[in-house]
Amino acid sequence: MKIKVLVVFGGESTEHEVSIISALQAISNLDTTKYEVIPLYISKDKIWYTGSMLNDIEFYKDLENNLKFATKVVLYKKGKTFMLQKVDGVLKKDLTEVDIVLPVVHGSGIEDGSLAGYLDTVGIPYVGSKVLGGAIGQDKVVMKQVLASEGFPIVDWLYFYDYEYLENEETILDKIKKLGYPVVVKPATLGSSIGITYVNDKSDIRDAINEAIKYDNKIVIEKAVENLIEVNASVIGNYEYQKVSPLEEVMGLDEILSFADKYLGSKTKGSSKGMASTSRVIPARISKELTDKIKDTSKEVFKLLNLSGVCRIDYLIDSKIKKYYVNEPNTCPGSLSFYLWKEEGLEYKDMLDEIITLAIKDYKNKAKKVTSFESNILNGFNGSKGVKGIKK
Repeated sequence: MKIKVLVVFGGESTEHEVSIISALQAISNLDTTKYEVIPLYISKDKIWYTGSMLNDIEFYKDLENNLKFATKVVLYKKGKTFMLQKVDGVLKKDLTEVDIVLPVVHGSGIEDGSLAGYLDTVGIPYVGSKVLGGAIGQDKVVMKQVLASEGFPIVDWLYFYDYEYLENEETILDKIKKLGYPVVVKPATLGSSIGITYVNDKSDIRDAINEAIKYDNKIVIEKAVENLIEVNASVIGNYEYQKVSPLEEVMGLDEILSFADKYLGSKTKGSSKGMASTSRVIPARISKELTDKIKDTSKEVFKLLNLSGVCRIDYLIDSKIKKYYVNEPNTCPGSLSFYLWKEEGLEYKDMLDEIITLAIKDYKNKAKKVTSFESNILNGFNGSKGVKGIKK
């Protein structure tokens, strides 16, 4: 009997379309001899849809008209099984059981642990990081604070809230000046390089901050790494086991790897497969010593941040002084980084099989833990008097 995998994507996020690209890649690579694949698309207004038409990229080019052909659904627990249920006004109908969820979502409001929290509440097994790992991985401020607390190398940085900038603009600009230009300005909780600006001097800093504030209420300013080499590593595993892919050296066209580099494609090709289409050199052209250090760091970061499934961890290297910095993790569901594992001889379908197997194992292990108690604490409870109202 095939395992029924619900591939979830979309959501109310600035990275909505990126999620669609990633999900359709995953769907086309799942081993259909082992898995029955069920697509679940979350629209920008947070309505859940299913239907075979969701597997076709052409469907999304006219969503406003095409969504009427998809089926609105909810996911719920029915006895010991998990069910997709059709909802159409007052009519409800069970459509199919689901065994496990493969989330392929990007961005705040969904990749940040929000979806994981819902799936935990329903109780269904799912691939990827749990609530804490997703939340830390999405928030660059908290992530940096956690990494710094354990002594991991990160660039000099500062952060502030939008209202602080509006109320004390000159004070914050002075702090940025002390940090030293050039700097990189980022929204704290976005991905895919959205809202990020490389700023060479103070003449452009206000515009960059205002651009970031469009997307987030918390803004990160990082001291730019000069003589920059960008290197990424992918990690597969959980809290007790990790393995690291070959390292990639990413060749962006801009000062930073931009949204255009990642997803808009070249002028000649006019299309993109996301990060898989970005120019890169594998293995990265760095020393074996530095490669080994980054691989070891990747395992430690993966464990520290409570990550699971597959994750891509990005690094910044100053090639002149041979120093590396942890930039940020791209958690699963956000990044499946399949193209890095292909260099290791692990095909995409086999990588997906491995992380699904890991998720099932983790789910079974969790089921062995004590998660609730049988208790008679509510017997005789008098709500108006609180616990003191319990009759003895």
